[in-house]
Amino acid sequence: MAGMTESYGMASLVVPERWEDVTPGWMTAALSRHHPDARVADVELLLRDDGTNRRARFGLTYSAGSGPKTVFVKAESDVPGRREIHARNGNLFNEALLYRSGIALPIEHPLAYAAVVDEAKLDYVIVMEDLVGRGADPRHALRPFTAEQVAGGLRGLARLHSGFWGRIEREAVLEWVQPFLPTDGLLRPMRKAAPMGLERARDALPDEVTKLTGDALVDKLWADYLSALTTGPQTLLHGDPHIGNTYTLPDGEVGFLDWQVVRRGSWAHDVGYFLQGAFTEDDRRRYEVDLVEEYRNALDVPASERPTAGEAWLRYRATAVHGLTMWIVTLLSDVHEYERSLALVRRYASAFAELDTPAAVESLNVRR
Repeated sequence: MAGMTESYGMASLVVPERWEDVTPGWMTAALSRHHPDARVADVELLLRDDGTNRRARFGLTYSAGSGPKTVFVKAESDVPGRREIHARNGNLFNEALLYRSGIALPIEHPLAYAAVVDEAKLDYVIVMEDLVGRGADPRHALRPFTAEQVAGGLRGLARLHSGFWGRIEREAVLEWVQPFLPTDGLLRPMRKAAPMGLERARDALPDEVTKLTGDALVDKLWADYLSALTTGPQTLLHGDPHIGNTYTLPDGEVGFLDWQVVRRGSWAHDVGYFLQGAFTEDDRRRYEVDLVEEYRNALDVPASERPTAGEAWLRYRATAVHGLTMWIVTLLSDVHEYERSLALVRRYASAFAELDTPAAVESLNVRR
């Protein structure tokens, strides 16, 4: 493979142009930080899934030492224009940079063996554990969580947020993490797609949503919501913790994968986006008040910095506009199964209407 050296160290790694370019020497280098004595004898491409990203599972055998039997490898999409879109919206390198930083994340997540960024080619590669090896069960919208599972996920998010509460901007290895802001790179693709998504989902939406125009949703409500995320205590956010980016382990623990939208901002973003999408509408109504309190009480931060119950509920109410905007647009693509996307549209739309999200967003922005 072009650019490969004889060294087995991670410094020898380059981003493979094709999965067929992944050699035993390349994989040995990728594993070297965690398995320094391992020498990969053979790599077998077991599975590939090239969509929004290039993804592959490889089987490994060894001539010396030991390491994982399989690994999961992720790189940027080859779909024309996709890399440029991800670069403009600030998401392109986030996951690779997070794993490359080596910083400990106090939440269940996949172990990364190596992460490489190629800025010139707008590409990256991450070699991580194959979660199948730990019996992980990937979840999606048509397999909603129980209240106990959502509570566990919220406790995990509380650990993550507590670990960086009020100090994220001072964390040197995370200085590249951006705030959530209504940048043109985020808003521009949504402006065009939102009206079409609202029309496509019309029969599944409550009146409070069908009366919205695309401009009102994207350039007013969603933009104002994103701006409000820069107020209050700032922490490290997963950024995209919808149920399709989660898994459960045999012991019931909930994990979070796909950290490509990692940001800094208000804790409420992760809490609302996760909770409202992880439940059926009925279960969300039944449990959300108690579960927002579950999260708030799980925060390991000074009492003076913990949001009050009223503040927490206000910020939680505002979050539904993000899920609604994201999944109204996602509904137009073939990235996710249509029925799964529609289920999430219904969940976030019902939360938007029942929690009076526009009023909550307005209240937060009056304070800015």
